[in-house]
Amino acid sequence: MTTPLPDAALDRLFRAARTAHGFRPIPIPDATLHALYDLLKWAPTAYNMQPARFVFVCSREAKERLKKGLMAGNIPQTMEAPVTVVVAYDTRFYEHLPEQFPAMDVKGIFEGNPTLSREAAFRNGSLQGAYLMMAARSLGLDCGPMSGFDPAVVDAEFFPDGRFRSNFLVNLGIADPEKYYPRGPRLAFEAAAQVL
Repeated sequence: MTTPLPDAALDRLFRAARTAHGFRPIPIPDATLHALYDLLKWAPTAYNMQPARFVFVCSREAKERLKKGLMAGNIPQTMEAPVTVVVAYDTRFYEHLPEQFPAMDVKGIFEGNPTLSREAAFRNGSLQGAYLMMAARSLGLDCGPMSGFDPAVVDAEFFPDGRFRSNFLVNLGIADPEKYYPRGPRLAFEAAAQVL
């Protein structure tokens, strides 16, 4: 991996990518959602724990269920998006560790330690959610990530047994450029980073 991606690819993934606030009425085939997962599953996670769980909310009925937990300002774009992904995490991800990380026995690090487990699941699941957005962009989709929702309502609706917990939502589709907000500035290197 010594050759940088061409500028056109970097533009699609980073420089030209925008948060979508409206979508064209173009459906996303299930095959694309499978291809999306087949890319994002390679996200690195500690001990290969892979705690993220993804609910692809596509049907009108499922969108109505999700709508119950949305902030008012996020309802129009979510109902318009062909797919909304509930990015959640498995509170008992450690049950899969013996198969997912056979190099050593690490299940005991997390089992019986809910504070450490939650922190690890949230952090690594967030990383997987970021990979979801990069995978979506690489497949030609636009993303509208959101934290403007009530997790307790969404969890009660989609994860009533309490094992999974929602982290954030991502609307997916082909963006309507008329509904973009003006692009906000980004911090300069000197304000956000340092080299030691």
